Amino acid sequence: MSDANARISETIKANDVVLYMKGTKSMPQCGFSSRVAGVLNYMGVEFADVNVLADEEIRSGIKEFSDWPTIPQLYVKGEFVGGCDIITEMTLSGELDTLFSENGVSFDQDAADKIREANG
Repeated sequence: MSDANARISETIKANDVVLYMKGTKSMPQCGFSSRVAGVLNYMGVEFADVNVLADEEIRSGIKEFSDWPTIPQLYVKGEFVGGCDIITEMTLSGELDTLFSENGVSFDQDAADKIREANG
């Protein structure tokens, strides 16, 4: 296992929710990362953010690790969930709520409902 893979594996095991993104949750540096971080922040989800722009080894390593070509990438309880489009669809369909509930991840249900109302 490469050093990047080992670090990624440790990070997703140590945190219930991890977002590999461009920038940070308080200062995203791309629109797609901003959208996913914004959803998680709005829903009150505690998550670890990993800025791939700060570490080229992680930036390329995460794509190999997940076999997914784009960033951001969301992990919940060690499992890869998806990128921006998938997270957006899951948020609007309620699947993300279900995923969080089934995995014991706390989130604000009212906020999740408001996202769907605003986009319905």
